[in-house]
Amino acid sequence: MSKQKAIPCVLMRGGTSKAPYFKKADLPEDDASRDAVLLAVMGSPDPMQINGIGGAQAVTSKVAIVSPSPCEGVDVDYLFAQVAIDRKVVDIEPSCGNVLSGVGPFAIDEGMVTAMTDETLVRIRNLNTNSRIDALIQTPNGVVQYDGNATIDGVAGSAAPIMLRFMGVDGSKTGKILPTGKCIESIDNIEVTCMDVAMPMVMMRAADFSLKGNESKAELDAMPKLIARLEKIRLEAGLRMGLGDVTDKVIPKIGLLSAPRNGGAITSRYFVPQTCHPSHAVTGAQCVATCAVMRGTVAEGLSQVGYKETETITIEHPCGNLDVELSVNGHDSKMTFNHAGILRTARRLFQGEVLVPENTY
Repeated sequence: MSKQKAIPCVLMRGGTSKAPYFKKADLPEDDASRDAVLLAVMGSPDPMQINGIGGAQAVTSKVAIVSPSPCEGVDVDYLFAQVAIDRKVVDIEPSCGNVLSGVGPFAIDEGMVTAMTDETLVRIRNLNTNSRIDALIQTPNGVVQYDGNATIDGVAGSAAPIMLRFMGVDGSKTGKILPTGKCIESIDNIEVTCMDVAMPMVMMRAADFSLKGNESKAELDAMPKLIARLEKIRLEAGLRMGLGDVTDKVIPKIGLLSAPRNGGAITSRYFVPQTCHPSHAVTGAQCVATCAVMRGTVAEGLSQVGYKETETITIEHPCGNLDVELSVNGHDSKMTFNHAGILRTARRLFQGEVLVPENTY
């Protein structure tokens, strides 16, 4: 009988995603062995992930790796991993703001950060993007509080609020808000905006694909010709953005934009990248919000914004709305980014050990 190795693990819901959270010290040091373990943990490659704890969707095939940070002024380091479902691929190029929501509570619960009496500020360095995020966690009596009255669309019920403030995420992977230097350009006869704020994205108008823009995830996922064309555009955009051949990578992501219908600022359908996100990524929301307030992009004429230095940009997505408190200087191609604030929630679902075959590494 083959033996199995037990690895300490906490399963958490972070925002509208779900992931196992690990201490870095509990995983193999070398990348290849670590990735082999993560694939075994999630049950990949297998479309059902039946032999692991993955949920067979992009939003449930994610991993958070957390460790005390050696950097001054930072409490913990966070490495995000997107585990492919049907391939032996672990991608650490992108980040995930939803999974990030659980990093602060996890760090406090695991003793990496000492809780304060009422609220605890956890200073996080995102290793994927080398950026800084401050997370304000509710800790009455020095204990993480998960119950509360805050609600986010895409998650049933309510929970304690977690306020995330993102800084230094402009040019997260390419070093520029507009990696190609253009607000609009054409790929495959479609006007696109290639932008990099928290997440490299290719933004397009839904109407240019004869879409209304408010289609459901199920409707969009059932359009193979659309998915194929979006992927063709994404591959070319990756080259133009300096990301190289992105065939087996999850960045850049895709955003199909349209006018708001329910009082928001913009409607977005976010692809991750070959299927539509059931709600919206936090990182992608920052990029969409920035696109919405920059004149000359594909969002101009669609977005309903005030072009203020700081304003709340409400993004309408398949499950409701997501609010981004966005602070920028200027509203043209020379725009500079200050910060983005987003309200999220998280919940610790179970704790214990996850088992992988001993011969995994």
